[in-house]
Amino acid sequence: MIPYLLIVAGFVALTFGADFLVDGASSVAKRMKISDLLIGLTVVAFGTSAPELVVNLVASINGNNEIALTNVLGSNIINVFIILGVSASIYPIFCQKSLRRFEIPLAASAGLLVLLLSMNFFVPAWGEKGLSRIDGLLLLAVFVFFMYQTIKTGLKAGNDDAEEVKLKPLGLSLLMILGGLILLVLGGNWIVNSATAIAKSWGVSDALIGVTVVALGTSLPELATSVMAVLKKNGDMAIGNVIGSNIFNVFFVLATSATIRPLSDYPNLLIDAAMAFLGCFLVWIFVARGKHRIERWQGFFLLAVYALYLFWIIKNL
Repeated sequence: MIPYLLIVAGFVALTFGADFLVDGASSVAKRMKISDLLIGLTVVAFGTSAPELVVNLVASINGNNEIALTNVLGSNIINVFIILGVSASIYPIFCQKSLRRFEIPLAASAGLLVLLLSMNFFVPAWGEKGLSRIDGLLLLAVFVFFMYQTIKTGLKAGNDDAEEVKLKPLGLSLLMILGGLILLVLGGNWIVNSATAIAKSWGVSDALIGVTVVALGTSLPELATSVMAVLKKNGDMAIGNVIGSNIFNVFFVLATSATIRPLSDYPNLLIDAAMAFLGCFLVWIFVARGKHRIERWQGFFLLAVYALYLFWIIKNL
């Protein structure tokens, strides 16, 4: 039972650690006279991807390549098919023009790009299949461009959508940053080690555990945020949260992991990367015309597609 308890404790530690880190860092940034809007576009945005980032860094350092890859691809799959599926089935989700024109196509291209890079589609002579350090640096270059565009667009839009950052005592802020980092590291280690132990005890691959259990756990903050946003009829926040997370996961989290240590491929990489692409591509189709929103029936459709995908990977154990 210890690995199961540790993996739950790991998810709890990641959630609280990310919250403490974001709140503490935001307060310090506010004290440095950085605008609330810029804090929201940088510190808070990075903080929401902290669980995936820490799990991937631990997996990369420990040599658990399958967990490092499947955590990101699995999180992106769950973000769209489960989180947007559940959210849209509760209330239709409207999508703004900026998301339709830039962020959603970029998120859709992320899964496709991972697939092409891992198969050495562009430069076959690079060697073994998977993500090399050069691939990681290429993905990071795309991320830098994305952040530039995001900050540029956000600053032009003004402070209407700025995060409300509360100023805390400096000592408390620094303590929250330190405590958040400690919780993130502990949680990441517990999850990776426990997931590996559970996979061995079940006689399944690390990839299956990574793309389901680990991916779902690291996506819990996005799930809670999106469902609450939809219940408040704030669909923009729900879809923006998911699409932004998917972009960060591939172009920052996965890119950083591959830069630290090259990630080799695994048997189900093709279907996982294809699903990550398909999810955002379907969302793009849903919101491209008509009322520019994900309808309830489309939310149920996303859930049904995920159920078929889950059935396929379990069947092919």
